Amino acid sequence: MSDSHSQKMILAGFIQASNCSNYTGSWRHPETDHSFLSPEYYQSIARTLELGKFHLAFIDDRLAMPSQYGNSFIDSVNHGIRSVKLDLVPVMTAMGLATSNLGIGGTYSTTYHHPYHVARLFATVDHMTKGRSALNVVTSLNDAEAQNFGLLEHSNHDVRYDQAEEFMEIAVGLWESWENDALIVDSGSGRFADGDKVKAIDYDGMWFKSKGPLTVPHCPQGKPVIIQAGQSPRGREFAAKWAELIFVIFPSLEANKRFYDDIKEKILSYGRDPAKVLVAPAIYVVVGDTDESALAKFQEIKQLAKTVDSLTLLSEVFNYDFSQHAIDEPLSDSDLESISGLRGFLDRVIGLSGTNNPTVQDFITYSGRGTLDELPTFVGSPSSVADNMQDWFENGACDGFVIAATHMPGAYEDFCSMVVPELQRRGIFQDDYRGSTLRDNLGIL
Repeated sequence: MSDSHSQKMILAGFIQASNCSNYTGSWRHPETDHSFLSPEYYQSIARTLELGKFHLAFIDDRLAMPSQYGNSFIDSVNHGIRSVKLDLVPVMTAMGLATSNLGIGGTYSTTYHHPYHVARLFATVDHMTKGRSALNVVTSLNDAEAQNFGLLEHSNHDVRYDQAEEFMEIAVGLWESWENDALIVDSGSGRFADGDKVKAIDYDGMWFKSKGPLTVPHCPQGKPVIIQAGQSPRGREFAAKWAELIFVIFPSLEANKRFYDDIKEKILSYGRDPAKVLVAPAIYVVVGDTDESALAKFQEIKQLAKTVDSLTLLSEVFNYDFSQHAIDEPLSDSDLESISGLRGFLDRVIGLSGTNNPTVQDFITYSGRGTLDELPTFVGSPSSVADNMQDWFENGACDGFVIAATHMPGAYEDFCSMVVPELQRRGIFQDDYRGSTLRDNLGIL
């Protein structure tokens, strides 16, 4: 194994509390389990990932149905395009109670939630899971989310990150407001806790104010593991300052390596240890007994995608209505200026299309949104898939992977039963958990 890694690769499952996985067409797969409104559905996935020795599962989220395309949610509902999004903490709790070692992460918006609320939620989840919680920090995407919280429109990209900085300062301050040994709980003396070891934070910012202290004592990990997915220049700065697991989407090993080298330098510039901040790209895996059988499965799964999936999700992620253009119409400079949402995604489309004014079809093709082309997809026998993963891991592109599912729960069952043993045989993935908390298992204490 390459000397660039002092530990084995990490693996995370990328879950949706939804009718579909990250691949919208997944709900149309004949083997997909449709019991997504039940706790057993999520608990079964969690147990599968734990049997496969995954470090964690984390759940993506949005705070609105996709409704930018045609200024309507009808397509989202009619076609099952992420039209269901359950609240995450009950789902995380159900998954945590069904497992003993698997880390459990959830996504919360720094734009539409108050940091006190989120700090208390995740400190509690950390206690209830005995130190296995993770918080995926996002700044949200679009006007539909704003409108569900009583606002007219989403604030601009860099302002959301300025707000997120305050959010994190408060949340971390609150998690640290109880010292580790503040609790005494001595019935005989009547002494419950040491008041000198519990502090107010008295935070007074531009976006948020919070007096503190938190009403939840110091949690097992000190604070949840912080996940973040910043790829824009501003997002990278935020990730370098706060994140402990950086989740990225890039189309190739080379693109991931460029990001990896850049972000590790930025992490060092913030006085942090780059080895304690893990970078994990999202991938799909389609595995079969042979390369040929896997390719046949891949072709069947690929056919589940519809053009309406791509257009609906592109409109959602860019906060822009693509229905106003013909499919072969280039977007003007002024059109592109009105696009918000994920800047890193826009940069990808412009870069891969080779034009500053991509057409709607270019957006579909080069974003891959709503299709398997959105993420790198490793297709083949267990040996072939492991070859790809080992190549990325040992050639400085990542510290591990976030595995998205092509269908639920079968994609995880296949990966855990077929690919995990091959990775373990090669000595690049753990045979068992090495500690009791998520931080222990990730090696980022």
